[in-house]
Amino acid sequence: MHNTNYIIRFVLIITAVVAIVLALMSNGLKPIHDKNEAIYNKKAILSAIADHLGKDLGSLSDDEIIEIFNNQISQTVIDMDGKVVDEQTMVSLGYKDGSAESVDMGKEMKKSEADRLLPLYTYKKADGEDFYVVNVRGKGLWDEIWGCIALEKDLNTIAGVAFDHKAETPGLGAEIKDNIAWKNQFTGKKLFTNDGEFKSVYVRKGGAKDPVYEVDGISGATITADGVTEMLARGIKYYQPYLNTIKQ
Repeated sequence: MHNTNYIIRFVLIITAVVAIVLALMSNGLKPIHDKNEAIYNKKAILSAIADHLGKDLGSLSDDEIIEIFNNQISQTVIDMDGKVVDEQTMVSLGYKDGSAESVDMGKEMKKSEADRLLPLYTYKKADGEDFYVVNVRGKGLWDEIWGCIALEKDLNTIAGVAFDHKAETPGLGAEIKDNIAWKNQFTGKKLFTNDGEFKSVYVRKGGAKDPVYEVDGISGATITADGVTEMLARGIKYYQPYLNTIKQ
């Protein structure tokens, strides 16, 4: 019969071997993980302008998505005062490559509001028309929700949206991601009144009453829908100091 010391040594050796194998696997798979995450984020941004790509987003290969980003999308990082933050400053602050894609909105939301940075993506169609994609983040019923909102060149009209979530209920709050018809309601909605007052878009329980500034709510998901309303009003307004400087 083995004594206790033998058993302890055996367990320690096995634990060490497993830890080493897991560490090697983690390091070896990290480049693949990083690439997949980057493609996922790119697809989320392109989803907001899917109707303007001239191609079916779902049919695009990873290389085609990267090509669109390299050739038709410019990235800008701005601070809460609406000032552009250059790549060198970004790198000095610890952002890996200084691009808008290196800004993790989840981490930014944990900072004090005045210290946050915001990513902005400008998509230029082949005909020269520009679309601006902003990132917003908020709180749903169970956890975080977020989205990419594309604006037409007037910076007032929504050109498309893409939403996602961390833990909303399938068939209810998760519909903000899964229900294409619901997301399509946002296209064409306005953010400002005729007097130039920022109004945003309201997700109304029981059905939209204002065809310009409201969309239908999601049955059984009132709290998530309210989270989308709050997220849009707050998140898009963060960008206004900068957007005001590029209005034509």
